[in-house]
Amino acid sequence: MAFKSLFRKKTVQDILKQVEKNNTDGHEALGKHLTARDLTAFGIAAIVGAGIFSTIGKASADGGPAVIFLFLFTAIACSFAAFAYAEFASMVPVSGSAYTYSYVAFGEIIAWIIGWALIMEYAVGNITVAISWSDYFTGLLESGGISLPQWVQMDYLTASNGFKDATALMQGGKLYENLSPALQNAYVAWTSSPVLGSFHFVADLPALLIIILITALVYRGMKESRNASNMMVIVKLCIVLLVIAVGIGYVDTANWHPFAPNGVSGVLKGVSAVFFAYIGFDAISTTAEECKDPQRDLPKGMMWAIIICTLLYIAIALVLTGMVSYNELNVGDPLAFVFDKLNLKWMSGIIAVSAVVAMASVLLVFQMGQPRIWMSMSRDGLLPKRFSKVHPKFKTPSYATIVTGFVVAVPALFLNLTMVTDLCSIGTLFAFVLVCAGVLALQNRTDIPRGKFKTPYVNSKYIMPILVLIGLVFAFGYNKKATMDFITNETQINNSSTIITSLNKEETKKVYDYLVTVDAKNATVYTPDLEVLLNQYQQDDVKYASVIAGMPISDTIKYEKGFDLFKHKIPMWIFLFVLVGLMVWSFKENLSLIPLLGLICCLYMMAELSVWNWIYFGVWLLIGLVIYFSFSRKNSKLRLE
Repeated sequence: MAFKSLFRKKTVQDILKQVEKNNTDGHEALGKHLTARDLTAFGIAAIVGAGIFSTIGKASADGGPAVIFLFLFTAIACSFAAFAYAEFASMVPVSGSAYTYSYVAFGEIIAWIIGWALIMEYAVGNITVAISWSDYFTGLLESGGISLPQWVQMDYLTASNGFKDATALMQGGKLYENLSPALQNAYVAWTSSPVLGSFHFVADLPALLIIILITALVYRGMKESRNASNMMVIVKLCIVLLVIAVGIGYVDTANWHPFAPNGVSGVLKGVSAVFFAYIGFDAISTTAEECKDPQRDLPKGMMWAIIICTLLYIAIALVLTGMVSYNELNVGDPLAFVFDKLNLKWMSGIIAVSAVVAMASVLLVFQMGQPRIWMSMSRDGLLPKRFSKVHPKFKTPSYATIVTGFVVAVPALFLNLTMVTDLCSIGTLFAFVLVCAGVLALQNRTDIPRGKFKTPYVNSKYIMPILVLIGLVFAFGYNKKATMDFITNETQINNSSTIITSLNKEETKKVYDYLVTVDAKNATVYTPDLEVLLNQYQQDDVKYASVIAGMPISDTIKYEKGFDLFKHKIPMWIFLFVLVGLMVWSFKENLSLIPLLGLICCLYMMAELSVWNWIYFGVWLLIGLVIYFSFSRKNSKLRLE
């Protein structure tokens, strides 16, 4: 009985009754101000932000012009998930988003897990956006002649790790002037920062400033937030269209060859960055109680937001990779970079201003989403009652909004961009997986009232095995080497940068002396830079493998093999086994194809993330379960009833 109580469920009927009596127990109703147009604007506000102004550069550098296919794949996956969200939002028009939907479909323990995971989407996602906003803002100040010290515009982890890598590369013969700008900035931030004992005070203060301002706006009211969001969306759409219009005139189609320079693996390498560009459309569902007609407008808002943003992303990716070579785009501000490179300084300035506005709008939408999730969990007794307190004048979840501000602001001072981007992606994908699975679990239930929107039904019984067969033909027919390397766990050679940053002083000298003996081009005469010397061999895989094999250093530095290599493949093996289970389930239960494809696509993107993201996510969920069993389970309203 105790185990069964973990899966106690809320009914749709009870949720709808609860909405009607939310004006008791301090759960006053939220103000209803939003239309389909406002929801579409919120979706664009959330999606067109750090993705188009920042992470698109790294994804383009990895995949080349073919990154547009990754945008298409991700958009399709998000559209499948959006159908599931829209069906639930139409069925259960309350603020809880995936948390409330899971409570209906799976029960309390799964609802808690997804509510806890959503913190990684909204709160951790906002940390990422705040850091990106800070980068653009400080760049804008510098263009205006105002230079802040590096240690107040960079997080602690980036400075610490960058200092170590820069030191290792300079130890390997690289001059400071030849380090990447990012490593130079990290080195300066670390060496110039105030020191207390052995602690270096490095903190991203502009990120803290914008979080405080956005939190104050969200606290003030939905109407004010909506007006600010709509204004910022208009500004950034105008800028994105201007970038496309001006950039087309500078496109050199020669830059589109080769179209996929690093093959399928290169394109898929950008999954985390590209998926992060789409995070946010589901935040629309957290505003359900503030919509004038949620059952009609929420599905429309989600779909229009995804369609508009996908078209913009593909156009921007083609323009960027056409204006400069794809391998130059691995920068934090790719749009400003390409126009600066072409000496269009006025465009760089406009882009910097618009990026500051665009990212502020993303912060606004995410900072609205998190308090409303906590408010719903509090209403159910899973969080303390004060989280559901609604401000009597502003009609916003006031206490939860303030707590969200602290939860985002403090880590933004110290965490680095890559870590929080990946954590945000895995938390969001997990939510998408459960929402799609929830629609599948409820598809044959006749005791649940349906809303105005229902996902179109296509029987997957025979389509699913055919799709799996096509996937196998592609894997073994067109991508055979990579597939066999994956199955056999073939040893991988580390790239030059990984090798060099792993060397100590003695090993560095040994490697340099060895390279002198094999250097046919006499490059060692002109430079002592180990990275440059090794890179000259990377164009020829056979030669590079031969040079690396002869290095007088440990194989653990030169290669990744055995369990060290296999552990990164564990998420993909999990995906493959789950895929077989889903195929059997779909054959037995005649599952609906669209939510099933959404579930599979999102699981696949989770599998493309590194094993460390899964481990961090697992630790995060364990912390959540400790809170659930120590507080939430005892105070759950379903238990008290």
